Amino acid sequence: MPQIKALFNGHISILSKQYSTVIEKSEFNSIVIHAGSLHYSFLDDRTYPFMVNPHFKYWVPIINNPDCFIRITPGKKPELLYFKATDFWHEMPEDPNGFWVDSFDIKMISSLNEAKSVLGDLTSSAYIGEHFSSFKEWGFKAENPESMILEFHFMRAVKTEYEQYCLREANKHAAKAHTVAKEAFYSGASEYEINKQYLESVGILGHETPYGNIIALNENGAILHYTNCRTEKPNEHHSFLIDAGVQFNGYASDITRTYSFKKDEFNDLILAMDEAQHKMIANIKLNVSYTENHLKSHVYIAEILEQFGFVNLPAEAIVEKKISHTFFPHGLGHFLGLQVHDVGGFLKNPQGTQISAPEDHPFLRCTRVIQEGHVFTIEPGLYFIEPLLSDIKKTENSSYLNWEKIESFMKYGGIRIEDNICMKKDGFENFTRDAFASL
Repeated sequence: MPQIKALFNGHISILSKQYSTVIEKSEFNSIVIHAGSLHYSFLDDRTYPFMVNPHFKYWVPIINNPDCFIRITPGKKPELLYFKATDFWHEMPEDPNGFWVDSFDIKMISSLNEAKSVLGDLTSSAYIGEHFSSFKEWGFKAENPESMILEFHFMRAVKTEYEQYCLREANKHAAKAHTVAKEAFYSGASEYEINKQYLESVGILGHETPYGNIIALNENGAILHYTNCRTEKPNEHHSFLIDAGVQFNGYASDITRTYSFKKDEFNDLILAMDEAQHKMIANIKLNVSYTENHLKSHVYIAEILEQFGFVNLPAEAIVEKKISHTFFPHGLGHFLGLQVHDVGGFLKNPQGTQISAPEDHPFLRCTRVIQEGHVFTIEPGLYFIEPLLSDIKKTENSSYLNWEKIESFMKYGGIRIEDNICMKKDGFENFTRDAFASL
């Protein structure tokens, strides 16, 4: 507790200075950040699982209490309006407690009307959140001012020591769950059973994961965002691709591993991909564009395609003819933090200038120049995706592909290996590999 309290105090000190600078040069004297409200299903009285506003949890690790507010005013301690109503239908949150409470001027509220009264005159304040239509009559000067939001998104890419601590812990919890899932796969479990054991190992419900777990057996590994989790077991287990994370204080881990059920050539392919992923990470340097690393990753994928005889061309030609895109159709990775696909990945500066992805790499999620404190994923993949293979079969590049061998690998789906990387002044920290090593 002492360590995380000190780290959090430092985090709030940094945020207070940064936000005060942004507010002081704006037309506002304060900003009010809303945690969010519950969404109700259409024509029903059931709500969707609550998803907190990331701008809110940037300041305080409250992720499951709707209709709280934070007000930031330069020169003042941040105010937290903590919602706790009297309600015999639902469980109410505990009173504020923990390492973070001393950083805020906390005011308890039991209704939105009370929140409005506590906030008072808002004619010089900006509202940051999702549900502005519910608060129009409160008198805010503006809703989600774009110039302000862009600055916040730009600065959020550099993680404080507290944020790095949370991301490190999120990786440790996820690594434990991944190990349990791996053992379930080798025991012959179904996708549903593997997912259940993953969740049970860290004591969470499905909606509490940072994103929908991808638990893919066999050919389902070729579906990049596969989330069905079939209850029936396949006739044979060939492969297992798991892409799953855990949240810690609102910060997400995002880890992918792939396994072969047997010590076969697909297992050799996984080992080759793992070696290539290590090289991709080792190439990352400060002040170099993430885009450059993505483009280099296609060279490594092409070398594997040549080595294993999937494509009858030298690696250089495989890249030149864009054949590697068929087997590796997504980006190398993305920023990671309060959101799995964290914001600011395309920003050149705080003013919002965008750095576009290369035209022939449209699914790249990060183009930013890498700086100390950036946290991102490195997740190369190599897949046997039927629609993409059907497309290339119609082109002149078809003649270079070893279709008989590709067909024999369709049952495996594909491979993705994903680590969470934090850039340091003298290199990088691999949160994911360190987490698995700690087990």
